[in-house]
Amino acid sequence: MSTPNGPSDIVWDVTYACPLRCVHCYSESGRRPARQLDHDEMLKVADAILSFRPRAVEFAGGEPLLVRGITEVAGRIREAGVDVNVYTGGWTLDRRSAEEVTRAFSRITVSVDGADAEVHDRIRGRAGSFERAMNALALLNDLSRERVANGLDPVEFGVDYAVLRSNLHQLEEFCRTVAPRFPYLRFLTFAAAVPSGLASRQGFADHELLGFDELRTLVSGEHVERLRALAPRSVQVAASDNMVLMMHPNALRRYGFPLLQVEPDGEVRAMPIYEGTVGSLLTEDPGTLWERAVERWSHPVVVEALSAVRSMSDWAEATRRIDYHFGTDEVRRRIDRRPSPVLLPVPSAVAR
Repeated sequence: MSTPNGPSDIVWDVTYACPLRCVHCYSESGRRPARQLDHDEMLKVADAILSFRPRAVEFAGGEPLLVRGITEVAGRIREAGVDVNVYTGGWTLDRRSAEEVTRAFSRITVSVDGADAEVHDRIRGRAGSFERAMNALALLNDLSRERVANGLDPVEFGVDYAVLRSNLHQLEEFCRTVAPRFPYLRFLTFAAAVPSGLASRQGFADHELLGFDELRTLVSGEHVERLRALAPRSVQVAASDNMVLMMHPNALRRYGFPLLQVEPDGEVRAMPIYEGTVGSLLTEDPGTLWERAVERWSHPVVVEALSAVRSMSDWAEATRRIDYHFGTDEVRRRIDRRPSPVLLPVPSAVAR
């Protein structure tokens, strides 16, 4: 297997707390215990992550900006010369916190899943979430403009748009009407949702996830060039089918896999989008955990489940099989409690 001695990129879901209730949430954040470490333990996990000498660390969740002292944790990693990126829904961002975030992180990605509030809020499960995301982008845009005026580099910020059937029709509109609102926006990524967490539940693939033919269209050169032509020329527009996250046995044998995912409490996942951990960065040697993760990739259950994938529905079924086999009893109970795949209406009144 062609795989590096350690991961080059690490995703750390620093908390499962979240103000949103996204219908496709990979981590089911906001619906389960936050499992968030205290500050000193987070710094210890950060040091363990640094022992891998990664190229970049992504802070995700949940909502990372809910974690007190998160900028200090990010600073610990960045001071070691590692890029530290954060994904946020923008719900909590104000001027003061935006200034802290731009100082602490190398790159800031705001998740926006529609070109208007009706579509975005329905997918994100909370009224007002589109408005909050637009406010976050406006704050980052203002800070970037001020930095450029003072002779400094602009803020590296942009948008990650999780592509579902519910919002596929708005990709061009987003490029044409939303992206131009923020002149200092640096990047815009349209990344297909994959069958992980809530997005793997029975029926969701047929209802919301793009089929393999649609994925090929999403990332085709003609389609991406069309999106680039509609967006401001200063914005780097990209599209991803996220098929690499399947970790198909044939692809692993040929290319390996450079990504490691860490859960909020320091537990290391064997495979990023699938349930099942191999130990904790708080108590075990990081190199040993990576070796266990690599071993899991060739486990008979994994190989058999993923080798049979021929469609998105197959992939979702393989995910459920892997999650049930390697997940804990608590994970299996959570899988059994998952709601039906029908998109729920956004509450008309939500406490702010």
